[in-house]
Amino acid sequence: MSIEKLEEQKEELLDKIEALEEKCDTLPICEEDDGCERCETYAEIEKLSAKVEEIEDKIDELMGEDEDF
Repeated sequence: MSIEKLEEQKEELLDKIEALEEKCDTLPICEEDDGCERCETYAEIEKLSAKVEEIEDKIDELMGEDEDF
C-alpha cells in the first residue's frame, strides 16, 4: 500500500476520532468520575487511536524502505 493511501486512511481516522471526542464532551456519562472507563464512545476512540498508530508504523516502515534506495 502506498504512503499516500495510508496518509488518507490516517486522516479519515483522525477525523472520526475528533467527531467522537466532540460527542464525548456532551455525554452525561463523561461527567462521572469513572465515566471514560464505561463509555462506549471512549472505547471506540481508543480503538481508532490504536489503528492510527498501526498506520503510522506502516508509514514509518515504508519511508525507511524508501531511504534504503
